[in-house]
Amino acid sequence: MKRITLEKAASAELTERKSVFIGYASPVGSEEEAIEFIKAIKKKHADARHNVYAYMLNGGGIARYSDDGEPQGTAGVPVLDIIRKGGFCDAVIVVTRYFGGILLGAGGLVRAYSAAARMAVEAAGIVTYDLFTEFSLTVSYNDHGKLTNLLAQANPLRDGIDYADGVTLRLALPGEELEDFRGKASEITAGRAVFEVTGERFDKR
Repeated sequence: MKRITLEKAASAELTERKSVFIGYASPVGSEEEAIEFIKAIKKKHADARHNVYAYMLNGGGIARYSDDGEPQGTAGVPVLDIIRKGGFCDAVIVVTRYFGGILLGAGGLVRAYSAAARMAVEAAGIVTYDLFTEFSLTVSYNDHGKLTNLLAQANPLRDGIDYADGVTLRLALPGEELEDFRGKASEITAGRAVFEVTGERFDKR
C-alpha cells in the first residue's frame, strides 16, 4: 500500500491583471488539520478579498472546497481539481486573492486560481510513502552482534534502541519485507529473537 501526498508545506505567488494570488499547499493527516491550516491562512490574510480553499483526504473519500465569495465554480472547484488530477491526496490548498480592481471574468479566475494552486503544489513537491510495519526485536547482547549484516542488508527504519537485560531494537519495514526479515533473524539467533509488532505508519526510507 502506498500513500502519495505533498512532501512539505509551501507557497507561491502570481499577479494577474493587478490581482495578487498567493497559493498555499500542505500535506494533512486529518480533516481537522486541513481546517486548522485554512484558519491560519485566513487569519494571516484577513485583509484579503478572498481565501479560496480545497482539500481531499482518504483517497477522495473526503473532499471539500469553498469559492469564498467568488462566482460559483470559478475558484474552489479548479483548486480541488489540481488535487484530483495531480494524483495525490491528504492535502489542502488555499489560494488568497488580493483584488487589483480589474475583473478577470470566469475564465480568467479559473486560470488564475488553477495556476496559483499548481505553483504551490510544485513548490511543495509530491512524495510517495510506503506502509511500514513497526516492530520491536529483542535479542541478547551476543546475538545483537550477529545481526549486524542482516540489519545492513534489510535497511529497516531505526526508531530507537534500548539496553537492559538484552537489546531491544525499535524498527520498521514495509509489510511485504517483514516476514523475510523475521525468518532470517530467527535463523541467525537460533530462534531466540523476540518479535513484537507495535503498529504501522506511512513512511519512506
